[in-house]
Amino acid sequence: MRQPIHTDRAPAAIGPYSQAVRAGDTVFLSGQIPLDPATGELVTGDIATQARRAFDNLRAVCEAAGGSLDGVVRLGLYLTDLGDFAAVNAVMAEYFQAPYPARSTIQVSGLPKGAHFEVDAILVLG
Repeated sequence: MRQPIHTDRAPAAIGPYSQAVRAGDTVFLSGQIPLDPATGELVTGDIATQARRAFDNLRAVCEAAGGSLDGVVRLGLYLTDLGDFAAVNAVMAEYFQAPYPARSTIQVSGLPKGAHFEVDAILVLG
């Protein structure tokens, strides 16, 4: 059984998908880009500013699902420039502590709305 998760504290989906879907004690979180949930606009600033907004959005969806970033077991990071990896890595360290989630980092040619960073995750509740 799938249960969609939604919160107004994160940007609304910009397509035919849910912010997250819970299946049992596992929550699959859709990608979050650095959109301001109040305006739906991309935040301005450097890659660290964009990464913080995306992680804040991810945290809001985790909390709406009844969890927190501490329960995240896997992250997918998507950057339009791997040269930004060190800055994004430093921001990630502000949001997560050991034991860190498993992670992949991928350079992509483009992201929705011209974002330079996106993050998705798998959360386990309980």
